[in-house]
Formats: sequence, structure tokens, C-alpha cells
Amino acid sequence: MTGRGYSIFDTGIGRRAIAWSPAGIIGVQLPEMREIDTRRRLYQLYPDVRQLTPPANTQAAIDGITALLRGAACDFADVTLDMAGIPGFNQRVYAYVRTIPRGETRTYAAVGIRASGAVRSVAQAIGRNPFMIIVPCHRVLEAGNYADKISANGGAISNRRLLSVEGTSRMPGKTLFDGRLPVAPPRPHP
Repeated sequence: MTGRGYSIFDTGIGRRAIAWSPAGIIGVQLPEMREIDTRRRLYQLYPDVRQLTPPANTQAAIDGITALLRGAACDFADVTLDMAGIPGFNQRVYAYVRTIPRGETRTYAAVGIRASGAVRSVAQAIGRNPFMIIVPCHRVLEAGNYADKISANGGAISNRRLLSVEGTSRMPGKTLFDGRLPVAPPRPHP
């Protein structure tokens, strides 16, 4: 196979896109609200891809993503990723995140310890993860295990929804008392 290709495929949460090179998967795009928006984002990220029949490695990834989003267990250990152009630190983060079992989560700090990096660097690497689901960045949460964020790489699917599909049970949401919202001072009584 030569060149870089992509495929659009159906999942239980919408139509996703996946792109590949001869070396492996280069990106997975979460579904946008409309398929045209998914394609548009894919072309923004990978302007030289053409729609092709997926090779075996890519088809294995598609089958695994589809199964996982139906709630089935799957293993992406044999799916090859093309890491060309990805910084070494990010590669270490992605390698560790791929080992987090389904149904479990880790904090940015825990990943930072394993990848020899600061929490902020881990958060930046996770935010730039081009391999959504295959590198399950939705399993990496901020302190307190908050899972309310929407993917930084586009898509209308929240981490909470992905974790729920996987059967993760510990997913608290943020509350008014988490210090994220300003609290008005008490009003004096007349």
C-alpha cells in the first residue's frame, strides 16, 4: 500500500474517521454533530489523505473501536501507530496510556510519574492525542477523577460517556463546591 488514506465508519456514537499511512494509524477523529464536520476536521489535520479501503491494521482498529463503543472488550495492542513527528515525551505518555485497562482510570499526575514528566506536560500530550480510543486518553482524568471534558480534538463525545460505555463506575462530576465557579459573597440582611 502506498500513500495515506482514510475511512469513515459507523459506531454506536456516530460516524468516525480514521487515517493511516504505510507505517500505521496516523489519527482517529471523533464524530462531530454532522458527518461533513467530521470530514472537514479530518482534512484540516491530514490534507493529503484520500478515501481508500482500509488495510488490515486499520481494519483491526476500526473493528476494535466499533466493538468498544458497543460495550465489548477489545485489545488494541497489535494495532500499529505511526508516531512520526510526535515528540518523544508524548510517545511515552501514549505508550503508558495504552496499558491502562478498560474500566480503570489514572490521573494526569500518575501518568506524569510513569512518563517522567510534569502534570502540565501530560495534559498537553493528552490534549494532542491523535489516536483517540486506540490511545484511551479518556481514561486519564484530572485530580478528583473528573470526566466531564469534551475531546480537545473535536467531537461531541465526552470522556464521561466513553468511560460509561466501558463500564467505568467511578466518575464524579464537578459541583459548585469544586472551586471552579465564583461564589458570590453573602448578602447582608436588612
